[in-house]
Amino acid sequence: MAAESRMAGKSILVTGSGTGIGKGVAIEFAKAGASVALHYSRSSAGAEEAVKEITDFGGTAKAFKANFDKVDEVKQLGRQAVDFLGGLDCLVNNAGITTNAPFEEVTVEQFDLLYHVNIRAQFFLTQDVLPELEKSRGATVVNFTSVHAFTGMTEHSIYAGTKGAIVAYTRELALELIQKGVRVNAIAPGWVGVENQRMVMGEDFDWEAGAKTVPAGFIGTPKDMGRLCIFLASEDSRYIIGQTIIADGGQNCIMPNTGDFREKREYTFGQGYVPGLNV
Repeated sequence: MAAESRMAGKSILVTGSGTGIGKGVAIEFAKAGASVALHYSRSSAGAEEAVKEITDFGGTAKAFKANFDKVDEVKQLGRQAVDFLGGLDCLVNNAGITTNAPFEEVTVEQFDLLYHVNIRAQFFLTQDVLPELEKSRGATVVNFTSVHAFTGMTEHSIYAGTKGAIVAYTRELALELIQKGVRVNAIAPGWVGVENQRMVMGEDFDWEAGAKTVPAGFIGTPKDMGRLCIFLASEDSRYIIGQTIIADGGQNCIMPNTGDFREKREYTFGQGYVPGLNV
């Protein structure tokens, strides 16, 4: 099947698609032939820019606003998207926020906001649009989590908790929804170059040097995540259920404190008792 028609006739809702990964995912779905509802929470600029790009090449798209800290707005988004699309074949739960703070300084307000936006919102949005997904033949849900669900980084205790919750929730939800004909999986991105990250890292950050720390030799892009998302939404992945696919260029493969993975080891394990090794 040609890439530009792989999702032809499909209706997709992508949350958090005004910037970064979500925006890239929405555009890739549209390029593959899908009609797309985009979501943003604050400024409409990025989402409207994506809508224009999609409509300029003949696609169908519209952007909707919703504050994911408020469940009523989350559910309203689901209804608006379904009305616009005329149904729903795939829900991409990408919206999420992050912050960093030492564990002992985390406030109740910070904790609640991240859990509300990152996990509660996608839980109740999925619940709300489920009747529409059930009407679709081969419907799918793709939840975005993060490598933070599997690896640690200091001062990310709230964020990592929400992302770990998505992994467990995805696995359990998949068991329930496959009985209704809806497949559920998740994607855990590693380092993906997006606008917000570039702003945080600053103008002087050496991205070329950063890329060398990734086994793949480059930093991922929203397009990479979009292509993987399309695979999980297609019949090509029909036997994949309840899984979290780590897409991090191999970063999760590296054991910490072992030096540069490209360098040959100067020491040999097994000397003296494993045949063929130097004594």
